[in-house]
This record gives sequence, C-alpha cells and structure tokens, in this order.
Amino acid sequence: MNEFTYVFLFALALSITIQLVLGWKHISHVRSHREKVPHAFQGKIPLQAHQKAADYTQAKVKTDFFELLPATIFLLIWTLGGALQYLDDSWRSLGLSELWTGTAFLLSVIAIMSILDLPMSAYRAFGLEQKFGFNKMTVGIFVMDIIKNTTVGFVIFAPLFLLILWIMDVAGSLWWLYVWMTIFGFSLFMMWAYPSFIAPLFNKFKPLENVELRERIENLLTRNGFTSNGIFVMDGSTRSTHGNAYFAGLGSNKRIVFFDTLIEELTNDEIEAVLAHELGHFKCNHIKKSMVVRGALSLAGLAILGWLIDLPWFYQGLGISTPSNYMALLLFVMISPAFTFFLQPIFSFTSRKHEFEADDFAAGQAQAEHLIHALVNLYKENANTLTPDPMYSAFYDSHPPAPVRIAHLSEKAS
Repeated sequence: MNEFTYVFLFALALSITIQLVLGWKHISHVRSHREKVPHAFQGKIPLQAHQKAADYTQAKVKTDFFELLPATIFLLIWTLGGALQYLDDSWRSLGLSELWTGTAFLLSVIAIMSILDLPMSAYRAFGLEQKFGFNKMTVGIFVMDIIKNTTVGFVIFAPLFLLILWIMDVAGSLWWLYVWMTIFGFSLFMMWAYPSFIAPLFNKFKPLENVELRERIENLLTRNGFTSNGIFVMDGSTRSTHGNAYFAGLGSNKRIVFFDTLIEELTNDEIEAVLAHELGHFKCNHIKKSMVVRGALSLAGLAILGWLIDLPWFYQGLGISTPSNYMALLLFVMISPAFTFFLQPIFSFTSRKHEFEADDFAAGQAQAEHLIHALVNLYKENANTLTPDPMYSAFYDSHPPAPVRIAHLSEKAS
C-alpha cells in the first residue's frame, strides 16, 4: 500500500457514502408521498398505480444497495486482495507471448465478473421484476441470452483486445492516441452494425403493420429530412411489459424501433408524439454532442493512463507487483468509476436539458397534449415514481421529474 492506495480508498468510500445517503433520502421521500397522488396527476393515475410505483422505486433502490456491497468487496479483492495478480501469474505460467497472455487475461476477468454478476441478474429478472408484474422472461430465454452474450462478446472483444494491446506495444509514447482512435472508430462501427446484425440475435423485428401509423410516421420523418431504412416493432413483451421506443444505427443504417408493448399501450396520436420527441434528439444534435463529449472524456482518460502506465506506484497502490500494458488498462477501467462518479450530476443535468429540448421540438411537430397523455400512460404502466427526492433526482436522473416535465409541456400546450 502507498499514498495512491489511500486516495483510491477515500474516493471509493466517499462515492459509496453519497450513494447510500442519496438512496435513503430517495426512499424516505417516495415513502412519505405514497398515500396521495400529486395534484397534477389526480384523475389520470389511480392511487393504486401511484403506490405500486412508490413500492417499485423503493425496491429498486434497495436492490441497488444490496448489489453495491458485493460489488465493492469484489473490486477490493480483485485489486488490493491480490486476485488480479494471482490470475496474471497463472496465465504467465503458460509461457504465452505478452500479447496473447494479455488478451486471455482480459477475457478471463470479464468472464469471471459476468459469472459473479449472474445471481443479481437473475434476482432482478425473477425476483424484483417478477414481484411487480413486469418480468416475462423465462429461464430458457435467460440462459439463451447468457450464451448469446458470451458468444457475441468473445467474437467482438477478442480481436479488439488483441488490436489494442498490439498498438500499446508498438506505437510508442503516443499509443494512447492511437488506441483512442481505434476505440472511437470501433464505437462508430458498432452503432452502425448493431440494429441490423446484433439486435436481431436477441429479439425479433418486424415491419410496422399499422398502415395509418406508418404513413403518419413517414410524413413526420419527411417533414424533418430524416431518412431511415425501416420502421420496426420489436418483441419486447418476451422479456418485459415495459414499453419503449428508440432510434438505432448510424448513417444510412438508421432504423426506428417500437416495443410491441408500447404499440399496445398508446394511441396513434401518442405514438407519433413520442417519436417526435425521439426525433428531436437528432434534430437538436444531442446524439452528436453526446458522441463528442464521450470521445473527449475517453481521450482524456487514455491520456491520463498514458502517464500512469509507467509509474510503479500506480500498480503497487492497487496490489499489483508485475506491471504490464494489459494490467494498466484493466486497473484503470476498474477504478475509474470511483473517481468519475462525482461527474454524474453534470451528465444528468445535461441529459435533462436535452430532454426538455426534445419535448419542445415534439410540441412543434405534434400536439403537446398527446405527448403529455403518452408520458402519463408510460409513467403508470412502467411504474415510474411521480415523487422522486429532488436531490436524488438532480444527481442521477437523466429525465426531468414527472411533475416538472408535465408542467413544462402543459405550458407549451397552452
């Protein structure tokens, strides 16, 4: 242990403390408002649905608490407990080259972490979601998803890790810049490839059959100069009753996807308004802005790693006695959340600002009342709390609190 060990432990302890304090404030606030539907939603959301949302919200936060403790323990075991060093020594004993040893090491860590995460994943699906009536996933689907995720992950990440470690080995002192270019390019490729080649491995997609709705959507897209390669309905109901809609893809490979649950829950007017909101993110350049921010942050992170990678105290402070490129990369990824956690309020604030802008755009393309009705329906069906703790919401929430968002849209409607 050295000074950096204490810096890491302090950041980790502080982030955990903040999570616990905010979580308990959120639970307390939601519980205290459980017995009465907020004025803006009276007559729109029944008390029973409001109470279900309150109970579901509290259960989710408590599940997060339950997951936080083992996750922290595993992180400390991996680093200061010597598990990473032990695993590295085991791979090195096979006498493979540094490149293949590093790739095998990284893949094995991911595999072990995925196995450790299985109990919580199973509980979220068959415990939490099942209890509140949202889960539709069978054990067979759950197992098949694990197999598919493992296979796809290996096919994608094995060559990517090989390429990144090779660049780190041969590119000199500016390796971090070339690695960033590789990762950024890979991200763009995955955005393009995901809707057509990866998503269909997990869900079924069929063209939207509702002729009237399809024509309205096509007119909306034409008015705004947006082109896509199709409007699809996804069988989200095979896993959950939660409804959603999203744009996916990049360039000419963009597509619009509705969950079948959303199609069943909303009217054509409401679906058009929801899609107008999603289209607003593109028209307001939120996607591009987010890509630029993520790219800048990843570049800064890799530049910092480029400085840390040759410093012995970085490894020693995290329980590692054998420095290597792949170990430095993994350590940085594992401990970064303890430090970047404190940036969360900034990201949340920016995201909420984008949601307001997308709502404003939608109000100019469809009637604001239709978006209000759609959101209220989704709040009810998805059991989203109407009374989040203000401090918790400001820190975490990517979307404005329900009363604030509805009030904003009501002003547009008036």
